[in-house]
Amino acid sequence: MTRVTSPLRSAAVAVLLAATAATLSLLNGFAADTNPTQERADRFLALVNSSYQALITIEGNAQWAALTDVSPVHDAASETASKARAAFLGDPVLITETKALLLRRHELTTLTIRQLEQLLLNSAEGPMTNPRLVADRIAAEVAQASTLNGFEFKLNGKPVTVNEIDNLLNSSTDLKERQAIWEASKESGKALKAGLIKLRDLRNGVAKELDFPDYFALQVAGYGMSTAEMIKLQDDFMRELRPLYLQLHTWVKYKLAEKYGQPVPQRIPAHWLNNRWSQEWGGLAEGADLTPFFKDRTPEWVAKASEQFYVGLGFPALPKSFWEKSDLYPVPAGSARKKNTHASAWHVDLENDLRSLQSIEANPWWFTTNHHEFGHIYYFIGYTRPEVPPLLRTGANPAFHEGFGELTALASGMAPYLKSLGILPADFKVDETAFLLSDSMTPGVPFIYWASGVMAHWEADIYANQLPADQWNARWWQYVRDFQGVEPPTARGEEWCDAATKTHINDTPCYYYSYAIAQVFKYQLNDFIAKNILHQPPQSCNYANNKEVGSFFRKIMEKGKTEDWRKVIKEATGEELSTRAMVEYYAPLMKWLQEQNQGRPIGWE
Repeated sequence: MTRVTSPLRSAAVAVLLAATAATLSLLNGFAADTNPTQERADRFLALVNSSYQALITIEGNAQWAALTDVSPVHDAASETASKARAAFLGDPVLITETKALLLRRHELTTLTIRQLEQLLLNSAEGPMTNPRLVADRIAAEVAQASTLNGFEFKLNGKPVTVNEIDNLLNSSTDLKERQAIWEASKESGKALKAGLIKLRDLRNGVAKELDFPDYFALQVAGYGMSTAEMIKLQDDFMRELRPLYLQLHTWVKYKLAEKYGQPVPQRIPAHWLNNRWSQEWGGLAEGADLTPFFKDRTPEWVAKASEQFYVGLGFPALPKSFWEKSDLYPVPAGSARKKNTHASAWHVDLENDLRSLQSIEANPWWFTTNHHEFGHIYYFIGYTRPEVPPLLRTGANPAFHEGFGELTALASGMAPYLKSLGILPADFKVDETAFLLSDSMTPGVPFIYWASGVMAHWEADIYANQLPADQWNARWWQYVRDFQGVEPPTARGEEWCDAATKTHINDTPCYYYSYAIAQVFKYQLNDFIAKNILHQPPQSCNYANNKEVGSFFRKIMEKGKTEDWRKVIKEATGEELSTRAMVEYYAPLMKWLQEQNQGRPIGWE
């Protein structure tokens, strides 16, 4: 890898040296300190928070460059910055002091305890009790990101972008062509498999340094849960939603068989669906197809509409720097620059440096996706305040962040809101069943069986259960068949790693259960808002310009991670995390599906 000497590297080293010196000085003073434990913790956390924020800023800028302009130089700078962050947060002295303070938690405030617990989770990502292991993990992460972001997909021997693959899957009705497109989308998995095998072992290694049994266990610890508890929660979601899913699956495979002029299959062939991973089943609810209504819109309009959604709720306009620093649109044709194609939101300095990385086009999918990403941005804004220390400037749990993004996406697809923006004509006759069917499929119900089922169980297998790498693809497709009722167009051997074609398998592992929880959570929030604030049907309501809805959002957002997520959701909605609202939301659709499926064998078994 290219060696980098740059202002970024110099800044990272300077911050690291200053933070380390301050740490040693501070902790040396603790030996003779007669102040109470709380004062000791306050002094310690003041140092940690300021150093953490500085290092996160350096790392964020380096990673942003690496993802928006893939190059060896930017990869090297990102690796350097990540090592600086790990060297501080994983410092054995810092870890020892954190553990010592937590042993005296009865003398500390709740806010202090929450910071110390979060610090320990952060330290576990790069514990310098084993510097070689951490350095190897960071180098492997950077290399994997470079392979992922720089991969060139080809169709019929010609380069093709991810957006073009998705657009072709949305438009093609030729099954032979669709299979070629689908298979092209899986080529990156072969290039990524070796790196993922290496990363599995390195990630498990860093987790064990701080006594977590494996990396999956480290990640679910952020919820205060064990691996078994998290998997049980995901299985509960699927069990409670299974009657609806089976009805939806049956209707979809009959609809697709009719569309392609084929016999009705037992399981749905993956290339029949428009999504590369079958996680969404869009394009089948004709009465809710919004594509024609975006033909006169621009990508810039899509981005501004998402901002206006939040401004109308009483939030501030996004700062000028957001629009200057973000990378919101596709790389121009012919450009040599490559960038990550997965939409994301960034809080670079945990303060005011807000950015988003997207490839927005003027279509319904990017319209809802952009609303989702701006949900993250406004969550950042909500908890960026003095009362929330930098260590706790994150969601109450990871699913809360995704939940607000998904809630915004759900609201943005409702007919009353679309009419208020002029996307739909004021006299547009809404097919309520079609809109509900569209909601249920993108992402809605199928996503649960993808995230709670395939993703959560497969990653638990490879991290917690050490599934041998020569069984990875077979296990992956076993879960796709069993949980989703989907199968590949042809046999997929172990030379493939179809799981690795999903971005987050590589760069945000053991996370997809958070997306599943977010789906459940968003319906609970929407149910409360519709019934208690808007007094409108949950399936067809309009948040636009309602300051009371904004106030409801803000009360949750502004807390960051200062309170336990179970307490936050109970206080916000009056109930524990539950699929109740989701089941009720789709009750009218369930009745319709049962009528449509009369006489058909239900499911695939």
